[in-house]
Amino acid sequence: MGNRENNKSRRVVIFTGLPRRFAPRNDKMNQAEEIKSKLDIVEVVREYVQLKPVGVNFTARCPFHRERTPSFVVSPERQIWRCFGCGKGGDVFSFVMEIEGLNFIEALRQLAPKAGVQLRSYNPQETSRRNRLLDAADLAAKYYHKVLLETPEAAGARQYLQQRGLKPETIAEWQIGYSRESWDDLFNFLKTRGFSEQEIFLAGLSVKKEQGVGYYNRFRGRIMFPVNDAAGNPVGFSARVSPEREATERMGKYVNSPQTQIYDKSKILFGLDKAKNFIREAETAIVVEGQMDALSSHQAGFKNAVASSGTALSSDQIKLLKRYADNVLFAFDVDAAGQIAAERGIEQALGQEMNIRVIQVPGGKDPDECIRNNPDDFRQAVEAAQSVIDYYFGRTFRGLDLNNIADKKQAAEKLLKVTSFIGSTIERDAWLRRLANALEVNEQVLREVLDKRQRRRPDKTRAVQPKDAAVQPNISHNQMLTESLLALALKFPEHFSYLINNISPEMLTEESQRAFYKKLVVYYNTIESDSNLFNDDSLKSWLGNTIANEEELIGLQGLLDTLLLLADKDFYEMNASDARLEIGKIINQLKRKHLIKKMLAIERELAEAERRQDAGGITESMEAFKVVADEVRRIEE
Repeated sequence: MGNRENNKSRRVVIFTGLPRRFAPRNDKMNQAEEIKSKLDIVEVVREYVQLKPVGVNFTARCPFHRERTPSFVVSPERQIWRCFGCGKGGDVFSFVMEIEGLNFIEALRQLAPKAGVQLRSYNPQETSRRNRLLDAADLAAKYYHKVLLETPEAAGARQYLQQRGLKPETIAEWQIGYSRESWDDLFNFLKTRGFSEQEIFLAGLSVKKEQGVGYYNRFRGRIMFPVNDAAGNPVGFSARVSPEREATERMGKYVNSPQTQIYDKSKILFGLDKAKNFIREAETAIVVEGQMDALSSHQAGFKNAVASSGTALSSDQIKLLKRYADNVLFAFDVDAAGQIAAERGIEQALGQEMNIRVIQVPGGKDPDECIRNNPDDFRQAVEAAQSVIDYYFGRTFRGLDLNNIADKKQAAEKLLKVTSFIGSTIERDAWLRRLANALEVNEQVLREVLDKRQRRRPDKTRAVQPKDAAVQPNISHNQMLTESLLALALKFPEHFSYLINNISPEMLTEESQRAFYKKLVVYYNTIESDSNLFNDDSLKSWLGNTIANEEELIGLQGLLDTLLLLADKDFYEMNASDARLEIGKIINQLKRKHLIKKMLAIERELAEAERRQDAGGITESMEAFKVVADEVRRIEE
């Protein structure tokens, strides 16, 4: 736009994308505007998506749908985002709500600490159940931590953590705690703080009594490791039995929080809230198996480590990691369970086209033990991590005689199974070529076997599913053409008179686009000078002064933001001369589509006239059809 350099530091306030029935009260909206004024949307989005600068904006592959070409754009100037592939967009609140699955108040709560804003108390009727459960889990974590640090009952736990090499600052940072040998201390404590019995139960902190009514503490006599979501909110616990009770404990060494409204184990990685920025900086994540592995790793300086909590990584957890980096190192235990978990995680990562290496911890130890003995040994193991192809081929061929047909078949079966999970065509071809060379078999034979395997496998387990391919835009080609045309008109207003003379509103597809175009024409005809034509602020102010209906205003201002963002994305380096040619091409396409639509309507009228044997109607329809057909021919010439 004309005054872009003067407007770069100005942030435009836009609608958060909430339906009116969910719109917050004025005090919440005031807090929302305060939060938005103190946050940079680029920094918030960067916590979830790998952004790259392009012109005045930032782009990425959309986190909300699978795509090969980046169509997700973030504007630091306007403090908005938009995906031109799936059509989603909005401000910083709508982004967090969409990616975290939160409502407005939950997003407000999550962003307030980042902005340094102290939220005023909520109306209890506005406070969601999820927020109440988050509050209960957070207070429980603080309670357990205080018990660990200050009570005689936790002396054995404190000694154990010290023996495991954890420093006081690590215990404090990770808020490690201890649950007393009590059936109701936490339960009663939370009740005194205003939480109902039902809320404590739904947060996973209590268990219903088998006989009678009432509840009791889920965790008793255990070292408590809070499990946080990516935003740092405690959502559950992993509870290790206290060492002095280990020999007699019947419930197992570890007891974990159950699935709750706030805790889904398949979507949580232990330590991700603390590791995510380090993962982004290193462009690599280290995945270990247990909580102590992650704690020792961070304490030793490997702050890009996260733990899978002893289970195979799920596809959702891999997608979480991929928000921050495409590279992942696996460091799982060498025992059978650890190797199975590692390989399942690797298969998920291969399907997401991540770059994978495997850390071989020296001496068959787990990362925690290795780091406590000598951190440099683990550092060297990280630096010497094997590529995933070397890891799998080495493990598979170990102990096999490749001159033996049965051993060849066994190796082929194992490695083709892994190959079938690979999402990248290039990487899959590399595996097949290497396998064919190692087994001294025809590569085409392996490809045919792999194809049969993938056809037999249920769709949900295939590495590359049709539904995971690039998602088709949920807008029509006509709508995309119109958006491009209007974006060009806003960026190059010197061509607007040419546009008016060649495009009428009915040639545009969507009602919202037609309404916006009509307003632009009125605005163009009312201004006295072209010097600030379509200036962001002046046009928005004009819309605000001329449109009384708030819902209509919000829609048109939102469309304006989208079009300005599209102009920056697609036409940032275009000059005025090329813009004139592009406008002409789009006008011809829209005209042709509009005329063909008219021809189809005339054909229907002609068929109806023939059915009625209406000679006059037939002649009239044929003449009208010829006129429109001639117009189409002129455009095509």
